[in-house]
Amino acid sequence: MQFLQHPNRSRNLMFLFIVSAIFFIIAPAAAQIVVPCPLPPPCPADGTCPPPPPCTITTGGVFTDPSWLKIDYHRVQVEINSQIATTNIDMQFTNEGQALAEGTFVFPLPEGATVDQLTMFVDGQAIEARILPAEEARGIYDEIVRQYRDPALLEYIGSSAIQANVFPIPPGDSRRIQISYAQVLEADNGLIQYIYPMTSSRAMSGRSIEQFSISVNVNGNDPISTIYSPSHNIAISRDSGNPNGFRTGFESSFFAPNGDFSLFYALANDEISLNLLSYRESANEDGFFLLLVQPPLTVDAARITPKDVILVVDQSGSMQGPKWEQAQAAASYVLDNLNPSDRFNVVVFSTGARIYSNQLESAEIAPQAIDWVNNLEAEGGTDINLALQNALDMADRERPTTIMFLTDGLATEGTIETDAILANVAASAPSNVRIFTFGIGDDVDTFLLDSIHQQFRGAGSYVRTNERIEEEVASLYNKISAPVLTDTVLDFDGATVELMYPAQLPDLFAGEQLTLVGRYRGTVENLQITLSGTVNNEVQSFIYNGLSLPERAGGEPFIARLWATRRIGDLLNSIRLNGENPELVDSVVDLSVRYGIITPYTSFLIEENDILTQQGRDAAAQNFASGEARALNEAFTGSAAVDNADNIAGLNNAQAPAPQMIVPTQTAQGGGVGGAPSNTVETETTPGLIAPVQNAITNVGAKTFINVEGVWNDTAFEPDTMETEQVVFLSDEYFALLDAHPELAEYFALGDRVIVVIEDVAYEVVAE
Repeated sequence: MQFLQHPNRSRNLMFLFIVSAIFFIIAPAAAQIVVPCPLPPPCPADGTCPPPPPCTITTGGVFTDPSWLKIDYHRVQVEINSQIATTNIDMQFTNEGQALAEGTFVFPLPEGATVDQLTMFVDGQAIEARILPAEEARGIYDEIVRQYRDPALLEYIGSSAIQANVFPIPPGDSRRIQISYAQVLEADNGLIQYIYPMTSSRAMSGRSIEQFSISVNVNGNDPISTIYSPSHNIAISRDSGNPNGFRTGFESSFFAPNGDFSLFYALANDEISLNLLSYRESANEDGFFLLLVQPPLTVDAARITPKDVILVVDQSGSMQGPKWEQAQAAASYVLDNLNPSDRFNVVVFSTGARIYSNQLESAEIAPQAIDWVNNLEAEGGTDINLALQNALDMADRERPTTIMFLTDGLATEGTIETDAILANVAASAPSNVRIFTFGIGDDVDTFLLDSIHQQFRGAGSYVRTNERIEEEVASLYNKISAPVLTDTVLDFDGATVELMYPAQLPDLFAGEQLTLVGRYRGTVENLQITLSGTVNNEVQSFIYNGLSLPERAGGEPFIARLWATRRIGDLLNSIRLNGENPELVDSVVDLSVRYGIITPYTSFLIEENDILTQQGRDAAAQNFASGEARALNEAFTGSAAVDNADNIAGLNNAQAPAPQMIVPTQTAQGGGVGGAPSNTVETETTPGLIAPVQNAITNVGAKTFINVEGVWNDTAFEPDTMETEQVVFLSDEYFALLDAHPELAEYFALGDRVIVVIEDVAYEVVAE
């Protein structure tokens, strides 16, 4: 690497500027400026030398705090036409420092990208740029890592790069960079993936992008089924008149990226599309799989399974006012959006129960029922048991039946014991009934509502004081209004799969994607999966061939964290509804530590050296099982109980891995040059679920690392039973190890002291 030097300036200034598709933005520890320390003044004749002037240069003469660089915006627009993706990047930054910045711009390209088009503009003027092959780029990365003792670039080993001369940036000035490149997206297992690299959060040093946005516009020659992002909460826009395309996007202000932007989409392969992804950390561990099932977006009315809808609405005095008006609006929305072949009825309850009709009515009668509900007033007590029994008594066992149950309080009339109400519902409900619950406010029985919807394959929602009832009900009803396959069953053709979530498969509805995650053992290279269910009282099956659950290591690491997220949610829910036992608590703690998902049972407040030992994990479980977590689980009503139920439901129903729940801080050392912070983080606190922690944690792929006394420890490392193989940071052996095991690069990028476990071997990077 050659640096630009300007000897005519009063101070020599050399600037090295490194970015990935966003590396310069989120990995500022690699945006480095070399500034020689000023020479000390000469000593006077008496020999009393004054102290040297202040110098902020760290080991190796490198500024590692690029606080002078302000990111104004970073915008990405992607056009994908028939699997050819063109990425357009527009970013602006401002030099808030006191010196002129100038140097070389290196832009690592997405892994596996085949770039056949490249343009780069700086403030509207084209600048010379060239593509570096992966081998040449590797040499540049290695040189930077060796010279500046900063391993952040290691994770880009194996990728090619763009190199260009960078313009001078005077203090206070802004510069705009525009880059465009094209690449071919390959299909894997029927899925097409687009990645915009945004890793290197481990070197983030607390800086964010003032305005960040990414938009993706897809068009092709074939209908598109599944659309899924495991990384970001994207908005999706689909035009029913164009089944071959969609638009999606994400935007945020003061955005601190913590992972690549990843988008999957699939071409329709059947009336109901199915795609399979897998991940295996090593060949001697069980694997993880993700199954995406996408029913058609829309279906003809004649093909929608006719259903019965029974609204059960709390009319007690506590609903009086805006809550009752919103409940009336919610009932009106559902009744006004019935399918022509649907039937309905309405039960309102307070001290007693009132039924709109003695029989299920056709959708044509819905306007009259809306008028009836709108003329009612909220008054009286709360007889939940009577209302549910009335609804269940009218259920037709020959048709799918949806019960939508809205309440804002505890049972105060008739049968009021929760266990008795649940027993009565279980005894009366036919197998074709699905119950969806809406708890309004904080005075609801979360144990009752969650038990009901989980037992009867529905879903639950809590409507808080700042939310509107009709919007929550309308949102859910839109998703379940058009069933296309009920009583669903999956057969994996003899493959050993287990611990799948959701544990009970829901019915499939038009336009609503099912995301199923689980574990697998062994290997199946030519797997056949059969999806069966009922359509208009007839069993129908869909067969998908040519799938695989491989034995080799590799795949998509996010699947492991998504599985752990749902597994923890399931365990926490079992503890909440059925009581604690040591095995469940130990499982929660082990999964939480392994995957960095914080729970009420995970305490990082114990001695730091114990966090990776079984003794330390046992202490965490015992501390919280006897304190905060127990109190949380024993409360089934009130604001904290609703928060807890809501948070656990979020884990249970997660469509992407739980967020790292981290905020930038600088409390721990060990990453970057000379102990500079390298994504040193601590967890946020989420009311009712997240316990505060002091240790620094971060996720890399499917692994979680904890900073203990300056060493980034893989949570798979067991100090009680494992010996480490040591290698000196930046030694020849260090780079030889990376050549032999490239998979170590992204972990070694954490800093100069790291322990990582690969294939049951614990590699330890130590300082010289």
